[in-house]
Amino acid sequence: MRYWDGVEPLLHVVLHEPEIPNNTGNIGRTCVALGSALHLIHPMGFDVGEKACRRAGLDYWPRLRVQEHADWVRYKQSTIIDGSTPEAAPRAPRRWFLTTKASCSVFDADIEPGDHLVFGKESRGLPASIRDEDPACCVSLPMVAGERSLNLSTAVCAVMYGALRRFADQGAVRIDPEGRLARGVVRHHEEHKKDTTR
Repeated sequence: MRYWDGVEPLLHVVLHEPEIPNNTGNIGRTCVALGSALHLIHPMGFDVGEKACRRAGLDYWPRLRVQEHADWVRYKQSTIIDGSTPEAAPRAPRRWFLTTKASCSVFDADIEPGDHLVFGKESRGLPASIRDEDPACCVSLPMVAGERSLNLSTAVCAVMYGALRRFADQGAVRIDPEGRLARGVVRHHEEHKKDTTR
């Protein structure tokens, strides 16, 4: 597992064609709180320009690491993720596709710091053309039978904090005595194992 250094984004949240500004605002705030980046893929149903953010009272928006992308192809071109890594090194970041169409639970996913979490638009979710790019990385949040979906900002928050719990349990992030994420040093998993067995 990769270790978070407190400099690079803990996670990358990717919103594909988001439609509701309040959801994106809430998600942006969660990203700020967790030292994560937000990617917004056009077309969107609202404006996130400086004036619009001021009107909406999004005082935290200047602290958000946010990128806008013209479309899905441009997002992929600007965030090249190479799955090939040396055997001894932590694996390269990967994309996880959150969808109710997946049978694999997000809690079983091998999410690591630096990975991209891709969410679809509120009305339709992720299109099949995106889900089909890597079916093995399609995951869902468990729900009781018969329920359709969760609110987008709720789903993003649940996935991010579930991943944070996993990172903390495995020593990939540190939480200080005040309950805050502590900036640490990136170390390989083998180094961490040596430290804990001394």
